[in-house]
Amino acid sequence: MKDVLFFDSMLTPKIITFVYWLLLIAAAFSGLTTIFGGYGGFTFFKFISGLFVAGSGALAARISCELTIVLFKINENLKQISESSEE
Repeated sequence: MKDVLFFDSMLTPKIITFVYWLLLIAAAFSGLTTIFGGYGGFTFFKFISGLFVAGSGALAARISCELTIVLFKINENLKQISESSEE
């Protein structure tokens, strides 16, 4: 607990996985809403649009979460370099 309270250990990388799954669920829900929502019933264009919305949302979620994780990995590596240079 002391590591988290004094920022010796990062909490955000542990939360990112949960956030990623929430974003995937939101992307799937948005795609399904695009396919089945609105007026005009089910059409081929709405189906393709819904697939595009779900796919691009999932891709955007993955890229944003990976970029966040990369920042924390860089921080860990810099911390290791700093500790090894002090010895």
